[in-house]
Amino acid sequence: MAKLVSKTYGDALFEVALEQDKLDEYWEEAVSVKAVLGENPDLFKLMTHPKIVKEEKIKIIEDIFGGRVSAELAGLFRMIVDKGRFEEADAVLEYFMNRVKEHKHIGTAYVSSAVELSDAQKAAVEKRLLETTKYVKFEMHYAVDSELIGGMVIRIGDRVVDSSVKTKLYDLTRELSKIQLKAGECAS
Repeated sequence: MAKLVSKTYGDALFEVALEQDKLDEYWEEAVSVKAVLGENPDLFKLMTHPKIVKEEKIKIIEDIFGGRVSAELAGLFRMIVDKGRFEEADAVLEYFMNRVKEHKHIGTAYVSSAVELSDAQKAAVEKRLLETTKYVKFEMHYAVDSELIGGMVIRIGDRVVDSSVKTKLYDLTRELSKIQLKAGECAS
């Protein structure tokens, strides 16, 4: 259900932004509002508290965001509060931001490597991803995972490319186990 809520409201905001040719403006607002929500867990508690009436919650939203964000984004938040869905606000913004990135062909890549990559290696990875995907730009996220032993794992959306030594050793071990099982069957 939560995914349906974020998709419904996120799509609505995306369509309005597209119609008004304000994707970049709404994107910036969504990033800022998402940061505010992340930095203020008490606001989330307040907005989801069952004993605070909707009208009071809507007033709080208007006081916080009124005049600071577009009327459309403020209206979206009023609607989310009115429908009792404030707990989904972060997911709605995340969904909207992903739609904008997809529309602009901006990919998000998560790269794990056994050791820290140099700037030249990072540039080479990004260049290769740009050459082999539909994206024109990437948001790159790098992490070090010493358990990989060597190589790297790259995740873009639901696609994973795993060239780590850890996975190659695991695959080799599985193949050797199969060979040993077959050899054992033949000897019987």
